[in-house]
Amino acid sequence: MKQHRTLIVLAVAVIAAGVAAYGVYAAIQNMPVREVEVASVPVVVAARPVPVGARLTTDDMRVAAWPARNPVPGAFTDPRQAADRGVIETLAENEPVTVYKVAGPESGSGLPPVIPEGMRAITIRVNEVVGVAGFVMPGTRVDVVLSVDNPGAAHGQEPMARTVLSNVLVLTAGTRYDQQEGRNGEPQRSSVVTLAVLPEDAERIALASVQGSLSLALRNPADAEPTKTPGMKLSVLMRGPGGQPIIEQRPNRIFAVRPREPVVPPPPPVYRVEAIRAAKRTEEVVR
Repeated sequence: MKQHRTLIVLAVAVIAAGVAAYGVYAAIQNMPVREVEVASVPVVVAARPVPVGARLTTDDMRVAAWPARNPVPGAFTDPRQAADRGVIETLAENEPVTVYKVAGPESGSGLPPVIPEGMRAITIRVNEVVGVAGFVMPGTRVDVVLSVDNPGAAHGQEPMARTVLSNVLVLTAGTRYDQQEGRNGEPQRSSVVTLAVLPEDAERIALASVQGSLSLALRNPADAEPTKTPGMKLSVLMRGPGGQPIIEQRPNRIFAVRPREPVVPPPPPVYRVEAIRAAKRTEEVVR
């Protein structure tokens, strides 16, 4: 009988606790939602991704509410203020459109607004190998290497290669003006590369392109040190990692013979003699 009373008390306690929990849950669900008013300002943002060189239209932008306590420097409040301007930096979706991302009202679109002030854009033809297997893309930096088969008497009449420009900014790469990567994250292949250079460097590239073949050497963006090399001649290249070769001439043939290593004679044998004198033991070396 006592055991039955204990079970009844426990059942009543569990039921009461469940009713109380349900009542609290229902009360919380029926509480009105309190919304805190946050001061905001209208800011023009990109409605879709916009590549570099494109001309903005009102369909590419929309107005979004932006917290007033965190203003965006150079932002527009009306899409008409940024319409018909060229994009000089890629805009992501919902990214604010600012005066630092678009060109001036009279600059137009395409490549001209992207060229830094005081610099020139020059295009060179490349293939998949010269273009570093497609990894040369807009925004990367490269060195321009010139290879000449016959540089002339002033250079000893032998082929050579040398870096003519270093740390050059790539504006465009490929036949399609787009900074986005290709499908599946693969880098976009290029057939032409447009570089941003100083006017005198544009003259160097123009002259180098008719004197030999140009190659591009991809750089780490954090490495801004200029490339300083004396160039590479064929005679130096053929020496390999060793020292100077000895040229032995024979009729109609030239052989490159490695220098002979000096022969080091083996050390003389060493004999040890143990001598015992009374209780004293000594060891003597005989050569």
